[in-house]
Amino acid sequence: MKKFSTLESIPAYLPIVNIDTDMIIPKQFLKTIKRTGLGKNLFFEMRYDESGNPVDDFILNTDPFKNSKILIAGKNFGCGSSREHAPWALLDFGITCVISSSYADIFYNNCFKNGILPITISEEQIKQIAEYSKRKEKISINLPEQKIIFGNNEINFEIDDFKKKCLMEGLDDIALSLEKSDKIQAFEKKLISSKPWVFND
Repeated sequence: MKKFSTLESIPAYLPIVNIDTDMIIPKQFLKTIKRTGLGKNLFFEMRYDESGNPVDDFILNTDPFKNSKILIAGKNFGCGSSREHAPWALLDFGITCVISSSYADIFYNNCFKNGILPITISEEQIKQIAEYSKRKEKISINLPEQKIIFGNNEINFEIDDFKKKCLMEGLDDIALSLEKSDKIQAFEKKLISSKPWVFND
């Protein structure tokens, strides 16, 4: 997982409430267990028409938003089923930060496990930064200082210390386990020594 520190991008603004994980990545694309290749199907039913052609006025199909790394979304983003393919699709498209006023809990936690920073701010603050999307101007994210910077303005955001550490150090669940490999090995040796019959054929 890539380390997250700072980010600068023109944000894409998708002001739709209750975007669920099926809207983010529809069920027909869940057959793969690979984290790559899903970006082209992100928001599939909104991005493409019935013939599979790109919808010209959908924001992520237009310049400069097709290269956005920051998505500003409506409240309750990521609701619905718990599919981890949703953050996979966002990340494969290139989005590494989502800003919303609220998230579904499972989606929110899955973001951190996959290197995406989900920021929660108020609806009024969403309106402020959305103006920068409309003007096609960049905003900056500073995770160490927990700030969104736009023009001469700043918005502070809250984040759990442990989740922040994981993003900044690029630690997913496997990497967190490997950090404790010495303790795991010591426990296994102690278990073999104290209960050798368990490990005999």
